[in-house]
Amino acid sequence: MSESSKQHHERFVSHLTRNTIALILAGGRGSRLKEMTDWRAKPAVPFGGKFRIIDFPLSNCINSGIRKIGVLTQYKADSLIRHIQQGWGFLSGEFGEYVDLMPAQQRMEGSWYAGTADAIYQNLDILRARSPEYILVLAGDHIYKMDYGAMLGDHVEREADLTIGCIEVSLKDATEFGVMHVDDDRRVLDFIEKPEKPPVMPGRKDTALASMGIYIFNADFLFEQLIKDADTPNSSHDFGKDIIPSVIDKYRVNAYPFLDLQSGEQSYWRDVGTLDAYWAANMELIGVHPDLNLYDNTWPIWAYQAQTPPAKFVFDDDDRRGQAVDSMVSGGCIISGSSVKHSLVFSNVRVNSFTTVKDSVILPSVNIARHCRITKAIIEKGCNIPEGTIIGGDRAEDEKRFRVTPGGVVLVTPDMLGQKLHFAR
Repeated sequence: MSESSKQHHERFVSHLTRNTIALILAGGRGSRLKEMTDWRAKPAVPFGGKFRIIDFPLSNCINSGIRKIGVLTQYKADSLIRHIQQGWGFLSGEFGEYVDLMPAQQRMEGSWYAGTADAIYQNLDILRARSPEYILVLAGDHIYKMDYGAMLGDHVEREADLTIGCIEVSLKDATEFGVMHVDDDRRVLDFIEKPEKPPVMPGRKDTALASMGIYIFNADFLFEQLIKDADTPNSSHDFGKDIIPSVIDKYRVNAYPFLDLQSGEQSYWRDVGTLDAYWAANMELIGVHPDLNLYDNTWPIWAYQAQTPPAKFVFDDDDRRGQAVDSMVSGGCIISGSSVKHSLVFSNVRVNSFTTVKDSVILPSVNIARHCRITKAIIEKGCNIPEGTIIGGDRAEDEKRFRVTPGGVVLVTPDMLGQKLHFAR
């Protein structure tokens, strides 16, 4: 960011954020997470020991000074809705602050949300009544920490109609994203969804600019484009496929690289859309100096968390020692005469004697019986692992009972164990 841009951000960010409504698109299933989204939407998937994925964009909004937030829900939203109601009700209505749930409710022509743009179009009457200057559109299913105020400052300084948040990715990875072709001034010249031959960044040979699914619109401009798109035959009503390509030639569309303001290097951002990516992102948090710092008091991640007692480690015999090494263990857990190594353990988990858990992500309310050996696994919420179970030791055996990813991560759910919980939590 230029020095003038920094000054602009510092001087006007409070005005900009105060007149911005953030809309978090949280209606998608996230089918690449397989059975983890059978009973919950992807933004409601637990992450990082005590959070859910949606807590990250919500926290970014609060920390950026954006306190008017709508969460657009659709697919199996019960656990997501309860999480937001329980953990995000602390904003002050007296000051015009809110986190509003905006479920698909057939407000327009009796249809459900048909695409990302249609989801916002169907709430157009609500948005107009609130008279925002800017609309910040966010995906509800990515892990990152970002000051949206800086992006708003850049948007206004450059007199843009639309600004697109973007990250630098390799040309190989760019084929999975919406990719921008930009000039030296960051003006977007073309936007292509999942291109076979992605355009490279100016002055680079092997790097492309990929959309983060973060958009800032001037509000009146967005409303105009949504109405136009709704009246366009055969539109899929999607930002990346329809809205953005249709405005590039006639309007000012800018790219905003998500870079660290101090170092100028790429900031942390993860799409945890596959089981392997989800496992890896959780494992990264355990490192001595993780790229995503959850212990940063200047940019806290807020979340609903049930009141639980401290984690407890019991027994200290040579063959029966309750211990956790290179791990994160949440409240309410009892590590009883067992060993947890290089793993992330969510709340209210019990690991019983003579069991070893290694390189694994254990979601809340799991009970692991005695004499189990679990390696490189994701154990879903509510599983009751029977005594003597071995997971992660033999791929062929694992594939008979569970789901094994291309990267060798074993997903275990209650249904796979014959434990029919059939509800999302």
